[in-house]
Amino acid sequence: MANFIGLRFQPRLSCSLTNDVTLSKLTLINNWRNRGCGVKAPRRVVLGFGASFLSQFMSMAGAVIGTNNSFIASARIKGPSSVDQILKNVEWPEQFPFKDEDFQRYDESPDSVFYDAPRFVTHIDDPAIAALTKYYSTVFPPSNTVGVSILDMCSSWVSHFPSGYKQERVVGLGLNEEELKRNPVLTEFVVQDLNVNPTLPFEDNSFDIITNVVSVDYLKKPLDVFKEMRRILRPGGLAIMSFSNRCFWTKAISIWTSTGDADHVMIVGSYFHYAGGFEPPQGVDISPNPGRSDPMYIVYSRKLSTA
Repeated sequence: MANFIGLRFQPRLSCSLTNDVTLSKLTLINNWRNRGCGVKAPRRVVLGFGASFLSQFMSMAGAVIGTNNSFIASARIKGPSSVDQILKNVEWPEQFPFKDEDFQRYDESPDSVFYDAPRFVTHIDDPAIAALTKYYSTVFPPSNTVGVSILDMCSSWVSHFPSGYKQERVVGLGLNEEELKRNPVLTEFVVQDLNVNPTLPFEDNSFDIITNVVSVDYLKKPLDVFKEMRRILRPGGLAIMSFSNRCFWTKAISIWTSTGDADHVMIVGSYFHYAGGFEPPQGVDISPNPGRSDPMYIVYSRKLSTA
């Protein structure tokens, strides 16, 4: 029997994050978890704050399952429900299930102001970084492959590529010029706020790979950005979205801060699906030490050869 993932609006819930901020709620209800199918969401962590969102929300969500007024859409998942299986054989709702308010943030001040000062720090711990780098080493073309172009989207001073990795063209697109200048793998960079202008400043069919590290949760216009990714990728080109459970919570979109890690896999997968022109997205759990270090997840897809 197929499992169901329902997308349901909840009333506004108060989450104590030191300052009792009330977050607007859209809960991605994971019925497979309620049925005890083994998906355990790690503790929600935000930079500077810690809160266990998912357990609270799942218990509250259970109280409204079956309430017709809260139902938005359902996705059917066939088979096992581990993180690696979440995006396999999904029957997506016909329409994109999220609303504009789901992409609002607690801090709506310009991102250019928030990121004005360079931050020469890493936003995931060393084991998670090592796991991501190892994953890249298995999917990237060999270093110095003729004609290969890579875009590191939402880039900074480090891209976590394998040590010594080089290609003729590696472009970084980010918000802080000083950080981008310090990134040793980049051959060029662009400073651009995708939440103001989601149009990527590149020609059609110009990249083989697009990477995005722990930043997909900040995108206010994800479908616009993913459609642009499709446009600039070459046929068969690979897009890799990686994320953990860490974020600047005031800048992350509300649908992200109010859901858990397994939900995030579905959310990012939906971006690929509804942008169109991509192969069915897939999720991978590359967490190096579950429960002992930062979790790390990948959602990836390739541009269709006919797109």
